[in-house]
Amino acid sequence: MKQEINPQDSIRANAFDLWMSSPMPMVTLMKTFDVSRIVKISKHTGLKFNMLLCWCIGKAACGIKEFYLLPEKPQTSKSLSTNGMQQTQELQGKLYQFDKLAINVIVENSKGDINSCDIPYSDDLQQFNSDYLRLTAQAANECQSSFLVDYMIIGTSTLVQTELDCIVNQYSGIFNNPFLAWAKYRKGLFKTTLPVSFQFHHVQMDGGQAAHFLDELQKTINTVKASSTT
Repeated sequence: MKQEINPQDSIRANAFDLWMSSPMPMVTLMKTFDVSRIVKISKHTGLKFNMLLCWCIGKAACGIKEFYLLPEKPQTSKSLSTNGMQQTQELQGKLYQFDKLAINVIVENSKGDINSCDIPYSDDLQQFNSDYLRLTAQAANECQSSFLVDYMIIGTSTLVQTELDCIVNQYSGIFNNPFLAWAKYRKGLFKTTLPVSFQFHHVQMDGGQAAHFLDELQKTINTVKASSTT
């Protein structure tokens, strides 16, 4: 469920006052992860690497309360003054709270274009995998995006054609959701690594919470099991 809350009554009251009106409120952190375990699981079970990483992202995020908050800044409103001159007025931003998470993935469709696809997060890996396969196949075949409006969406994007050190996403001013991006993982002699960029809105969380999430993500990757359930 999506519910508007009073920013001043939330854990992000000070951050809302400081950063809601910022022209560039997004922060990007980059961390190189050891993904050896989920690469091994993928090869042994046939589960998709990208699905496993998306599940780990949801698992790491679900225990961090800031991930259930989303600041939104309404578009500038226009009004007419008494002398007929058009003026603009900035509307106050809003803060919303959610009770469910979903992972967004970008799907290449059958026409060679891309679609957006929201996958509801479940602690049950097998359920998440089933939803992931069903919804991404639907998006690819029907060439239509799917959205879960009552879920807090964590965005992801992958560029598996090449290796990259970092990806910094554009800030549109429309989508303030946290966003993770990565490219091709790197095979080493003893481990496989993957640089991941994590972008977040400063009203939603500070660097400390973001760093904690990245640490939790590595722990989740290190301990995930192919049969993980609640």
